[in-house]
Amino acid sequence: MRRFLLAAGSLALLSASFGTAEAAKRKVSVPNRYDGNWSIEVVTQDGPCDRAYRYGVRIAKGEASYPGGDFDIRGRVSGNGTVRATIMRGSDGANVVGQLDRGGYGSGTWSSSGMIRCSGRWNAEKRG
Repeated sequence: MRRFLLAAGSLALLSASFGTAEAAKRKVSVPNRYDGNWSIEVVTQDGPCDRAYRYGVRIAKGEASYPGGDFDIRGRVSGNGTVRATIMRGSDGANVVGQLDRGGYGSGTWSSSGMIRCSGRWNAEKRG
């Protein structure tokens, strides 16, 4: 009886270890907590650019995109909410950095590159 219990216990332990190893091998898709639709307010603090803009930006799997097509966003939100992006419109562009929080808000700064030099701040609010 004792051998049977030892063998059963060893088999259960082996099965549990194998199941854990198999689960570790499988690729599990974990959604980025910052995924969703965001309303972004961009404010110019220095330079001749328009005073303020508001855009709807979509984040999916940590990648930012703009559905309007007027400009191209190449950006990423890391697992801790750090934002790094480049926004391009023709040959003009802007570098964006900042932070999103778990509460659905964020902020940061931006600065343009190209012929017209501007800089400022941005604020974000998650919409869904």
